[in-house]
Amino acid sequence: MSPNSTSSNNNCPESADSGQSFLNVLVLGLGNILLSDEGVGVKAVEELQRRYDCSDAVEIVDGGTVGFELLPYFDERSHILIVDAVKADNKPGTIVKIDDPPAYFSSRTSPHQIGLADVIGLATITDNLPKNIILLGIEPKRFTTGLTLSSEVAQNLSRLVDMVVAELEAIGVKVKSK
Repeated sequence: MSPNSTSSNNNCPESADSGQSFLNVLVLGLGNILLSDEGVGVKAVEELQRRYDCSDAVEIVDGGTVGFELLPYFDERSHILIVDAVKADNKPGTIVKIDDPPAYFSSRTSPHQIGLADVIGLATITDNLPKNIILLGIEPKRFTTGLTLSSEVAQNLSRLVDMVVAELEAIGVKVKSK
């Protein structure tokens, strides 16, 4: 499975005088949508794109469960925002923000994160990992087969998307409601 770019720099028009040319942001949603809460990262980036228009400084990618295929998406980024299910021993539905994902991924918590941990490691070795990388996620309740999120995760999905928007705006990206 290869990642699906759900938005590209061409799909989010921005005026030439926006002052955002120094930004090259990746919003990367991860997860397996066939395993209930495991798919929350993918569902979050889908909702992000449904609700908002972003500047041309942002590329939104459905990374699914892929690994090394993500490496080219890390090239020359000023910022990376990863959105995922995050097993951190909180109550299900708790939203978490991790400011140092490489350190977090040193303790792997789900199968697709093994691939992401390796991609982050390789990007670090090749000096291709931006200094600005954040992980935003929700504590999952279940990873059972199913297409729907648990009620605890579903009720906070919109809040997670709002946090992604707040992070984008904090770094200077113009985000507009549709």
